[in-house]
Amino acid sequence: MDVLRAQKISESPVMGNVTYDGTPIYIQHVDNQNETARIYALEDPDNELTVSIDSLEEK
Repeated sequence: MDVLRAQKISESPVMGNVTYDGTPIYIQHVDNQNETARIYALEDPDNELTVSIDSLEEK
């Protein structure tokens, strides 16, 4: 996924179908400079991660 697409998904009121390592996730914040995203798994919202945007997939 590219930075601009991740940013659009994170700002959208409609949750996109995005996965990280096969797990459906929600993008909380995108850091354009570092090309990372703050995410959490839909099934585990208390476990937040910062990951490379390259590791996210949109289905």
